[in-house]
Parts: sequence; structure tokens; C-alpha cells
Amino acid sequence: MNGGAGKAVAIPDPEPGDLPEACRRIGGTPTLRPRREEHRLIQSKPVASAAASPRSMSGALPRVTLILGGARSGKSRYAETLIGERPATYIATAEARDAEMAERIRHHRARRGSNWTTREAPLDLAGALAAEDQGRAMLIDCLTLWLSNLLEAKHDPDREAATLIARLPAITAPVIFVANEVGLGIVPDNALARAFRDHAGRLNQRIAAAADRVVFVAAGLPLILKDLT
Repeated sequence: MNGGAGKAVAIPDPEPGDLPEACRRIGGTPTLRPRREEHRLIQSKPVASAAASPRSMSGALPRVTLILGGARSGKSRYAETLIGERPATYIATAEARDAEMAERIRHHRARRGSNWTTREAPLDLAGALAAEDQGRAMLIDCLTLWLSNLLEAKHDPDREAATLIARLPAITAPVIFVANEVGLGIVPDNALARAFRDHAGRLNQRIAAAADRVVFVAAGLPLILKDLT
């Protein structure tokens, strides 16, 4: 284009869910807004004041939500958007074992606001939920990495999943789980990969059965699979 007219606003390292319905500049900074199809699911309200009670702002979220999607589907960003400006705890299951993962973690932290606190829980997810159950919404990202950590540490994933699900009824704060849907591709050609796929599928089914709302995200677009609210 001549003279730069009509150029799109650049968004650093966008995910599919970062594609905005409209993007405008406020003080020179690109600002993303939810698209029309996301409005019904995004029930968060701005924080009225710094003294507002965290519990009073968590009522719009279901007790347990599961967000599923493929790699780079926009599922994590969508889950964070559901939290909005509520005080929230981000329970991370990832560990920065190499430069690529460290950069991914840095990118995720950079896009979260000051209303977030972070706790790392690569293995004891049930314990982390109990410890952080203080009225703040909790986002667990993600179950699939947690499963990978369990298998590497030679823990029984079925027993750990049962412990996690048994803990959920006692949790008073809203909980949002993020997980990968890994069963939509071709059958893996080795036994380890097939076992991981099967464990992930069973874990997702068990969490979905316990959840009040389940959403599948593809290309940044949410599709409600279950809603008991």
C-alpha cells in the first residue's frame, strides 16, 4: 500500500484467539476487545474498587469450568478472558526446562494483568487447589502438562485424577481448567504416545463429567459442549 495507508495494527506473537473483532489505539497501544460470539460466555465485570471483595466478584463464574482445545487454539487466552479483572490465581503446571518453554511462560505472564498471582504446581494439583482456595478464582493451565509431569515422575495418573476430582466439591472458589484435546489426529505410531493420548482423553472425560461448563475452543472460537449453569 502507498504511504502506509490501511496498514493493520501489529499484535506481537498473536494466538488465534487474539484476532480482534476490532482493534483501536488508546494512547498508541493496540487494545483487543472480545468478539461478538464471545460476549455471552464472558460474564466478568470490571473491578468496582480496590476494596471490593474477591468473593463478591466471583458469582458469575461456574463452580468448575473446563476449556478444551488444540495447540495454539486460543484456549488459554479465552480462559483468561473469562476471569476478566477479578482477583485470580494462576496455577501453572509447566516447568521452564528449556529456552522455548521459558519464553512461552514469559509470554503468558506478560499478557496477564496485576490482578493475577501465580503458583507453580507441576505435580500436587489437588494440594495447590486446597491451599489457594481463598475466594479468588483459580485457573489451572494446563491439565495436559500436569499429566505429562505425572507420567514422567512415575505417578499413577488415574489415582491422581481421582484425588483431584474428589477435592473439587470442597473448593469454594471458581475453578477453570485448561486442557489440550489430543485425540483428533492420527493414531500415534508408538506405544508411549498412544498411552499418553489415552490417559489425556480419560482425564478430560473425568474432569468434564465433574464440570458445570465445558467449552471447546478452535481457531479462537468457543463452542459450548456442556452448561449446567
